[in-house]
Amino acid sequence: MRKELWELVRERAGKKGLLNSCLELYKSWTRGSLELDDPDPPSSFSEYLTRLDYSLWLWTLLFLISATIAVVVTMKAGPLVPLRYVLGTIFVIFLPGYALIEALYPREEELEPLERLALSIGLSLALVPLVGLILNYTPFGIRLYPVLISLALLTACIAFIGAYRKHQYVKLLREG
Repeated sequence: MRKELWELVRERAGKKGLLNSCLELYKSWTRGSLELDDPDPPSSFSEYLTRLDYSLWLWTLLFLISATIAVVVTMKAGPLVPLRYVLGTIFVIFLPGYALIEALYPREEELEPLERLALSIGLSLALVPLVGLILNYTPFGIRLYPVLISLALLTACIAFIGAYRKHQYVKLLREG
């Protein structure tokens, strides 16, 4: 029997209160005894990109890339240098692999969150040296700005491929 989420909340809120009913429904959803479906999933790729309930991961990743570039370019010295190290570490050790994992496994249920994290770090540790190897044979060499721009472009391109694959999966669910 299909019901709107708010209908379920209202039914249970009279007995247990709004907060307790929401918590109970959340627990049911995490256990798998309650399945939630979007009644109006995005129909186009542009709609997928503009709906944060579907593409928040992409916009967060692009924000982290942009923030890292901004911090690395502007913070050569000063009190915010540790921020440069933190963002740089996330940028190199996590983001390229995370983008690739999202592209390779577009369905959330294919991997557990811990598996996604471990594979993201492992694949980043494989991708970054390959970028360095390719840059070594270009006139740019392995310097800060070529590595920064190359990794940013690679990660963003892979992330958009992942977003497109996730959109295709949502589209298949909508049609099926």
